Amino acid sequence: MRMRQLGRTGIEVSTYCLGTMMFGPNGNPDHDACTRIVHRALDGGINFIDTADVYGHSETEHILGRALKGRREDVVLATKFNGPMGEGPLHSGSSRRWIMKAVEGSLRRLNTDYIDLYQIHHPDPHTDIEETLSALTDLVRSGKVRAIGSTNLPASEIVQAHWVSECRGLHRLRTEQPTYSILNRAIEREILPVARRFGMGVLVWSPLAMGLLTGRYRKNEAPSSNARMHWVPRHMTDPRKLDAVEQLIPLAEQAGLQLTHLAMAFATTHPDVTSAIIGPRTLDQLDDLLAGAATVLDDAVLDRIDDIVPPGIDIGPLDVAYQPPSLTDIGRRRRPSFERAAA
Repeated sequence: MRMRQLGRTGIEVSTYCLGTMMFGPNGNPDHDACTRIVHRALDGGINFIDTADVYGHSETEHILGRALKGRREDVVLATKFNGPMGEGPLHSGSSRRWIMKAVEGSLRRLNTDYIDLYQIHHPDPHTDIEETLSALTDLVRSGKVRAIGSTNLPASEIVQAHWVSECRGLHRLRTEQPTYSILNRAIEREILPVARRFGMGVLVWSPLAMGLLTGRYRKNEAPSSNARMHWVPRHMTDPRKLDAVEQLIPLAEQAGLQLTHLAMAFATTHPDVTSAIIGPRTLDQLDDLLAGAATVLDDAVLDRIDDIVPPGIDIGPLDVAYQPPSLTDIGRRRRPSFERAAA
């Protein structure tokens, strides 16, 4: 497994990162099976693992804490905060109050005394970024966290965060975790260039487009029963995406590749992508992805992918992707009726 520098942190991580969202009640409830997946990934050369406090209602971090017993020092461990961890408004977000509580919970569940990469799971429009960065800086200085990063942050907010860090002498966001796949390439327009400008590592999630790029979901075929169909129904049945998949399948066949290997190689080919997160639910899925780790796409194949899905384009939205208030809040998009007239 090839190693790459995680931005300017000085930390080397594997080109594949083991994502753990499928560990626990939302995917594989067998803790022993999940532990075997972790060990197989480590034995296969992966040294980077990503999780979050909200995965499996915190069960996932417990699974990882046990799975990494005796191997913690060989792993770059990343987790996230911000999502709801209880009832009411005081158990989520990016405030100092919640961050200080959330980190203790993650440390306890992960059975470790430090987190290599602590990430803001989603933007928090209700909290000043200076408060968030100040709290995270204190965690780095205390030794509980080694580096800090963000997930799903718009390019403008990444720039703002770096400006605040420079002005206030706070630790910088060292990584960004956006969604990226052949079907969702919008980050090529601004996110990746901004990450490069600030020397940030980029770990991309859902390089298989939530399963669409496995080839199991086909146009005009009834989808098999799958939990993902309940999570992201529009994404999994979007005719534009299924049309693209129908063109990618023969392209992979002509190149002598499995579609999953084509998709993963595409994500890791971009020079600004540090690591691509894989999210296997079973050992067989992990073995399949590891088998394609050495795949290299030539220019002809990459040019054909560009023809099918042009650079910088999302073919329809990803249901679970972050949408800023400027899009979700109708009051941000429409003036009151009495103010709409131009004259």
